[in-house]
Amino acid sequence: MDQKITIIGAGNLGSAIAKGLLINGFIKPDQLVITRRNTFLLSQLADLGVKVTSNNTEAAEASDIIILAVKPYNYQDVLEEIKTVVHTKQILISVVTGVWLNDLENIIKKNTALFRAMPNTAIAIQQSMTCLCYKNASLQQIDTVQKIFNQVGRTVTIDENLMDAATVLGACGTAYAMRYIRANIQGGIEIGFDVETASLIAAQTVKGASQLLLETDSHPEKEIDKVTTPKGCTIAGLNEMEHQGFSSSLIKGIVASYIKIGT
Repeated sequence: MDQKITIIGAGNLGSAIAKGLLINGFIKPDQLVITRRNTFLLSQLADLGVKVTSNNTEAAEASDIIILAVKPYNYQDVLEEIKTVVHTKQILISVVTGVWLNDLENIIKKNTALFRAMPNTAIAIQQSMTCLCYKNASLQQIDTVQKIFNQVGRTVTIDENLMDAATVLGACGTAYAMRYIRANIQGGIEIGFDVETASLIAAQTVKGASQLLLETDSHPEKEIDKVTTPKGCTIAGLNEMEHQGFSSSLIKGIVASYIKIGT
């Protein structure tokens, strides 16, 4: 990639994006600028050759792609600060929760390509599920943004109206999966394993199950059928979980989160 990227806001998310792009060799250190008020916290990135600065305007002006990774309460002030240097040949990507494309456009007041990206916490290990939506963007710009976030996981483009739903399924969903794994570990301990062994088996099993779906484009029920034999232990366990409301409680939890995010 021969474009320059500025990441404004080097908290956990901004830093994770930067590290993912560098680790995968997607960009060279001298193509990346990252900003933070306390620049001494970015010494690791600076040591790699990344330009570290506290000057948001200077950083935005010198870049082809701007990634806005600040806290929601800060985004308006930062956009007001940089809007005079943002131009229509740039791409502006916001990873700020709850900020809509129209919110960005109303401050920038230019026909700049705008994107919203909603990663999850697995971005820290380059395994995020990132949902994208956009406005004023060309096919080439869309492809560029997809490539950026494919360096830190996988992407899907959705309608902006589904962004709240994506937050629940893709971001809150990490917590739901962790709660399942925790319960699996507790069950493993009850049937005889120590906590370390139960943790390893539970986590790797979930990872393997996920990879089966992602790499074979299979359906969960198809994979379930492969391990449920007549009168077997798997079907006995599954049926007991369903009798106790396993699927129903999970679906109700997802809907409850979605209702909450909209209030």
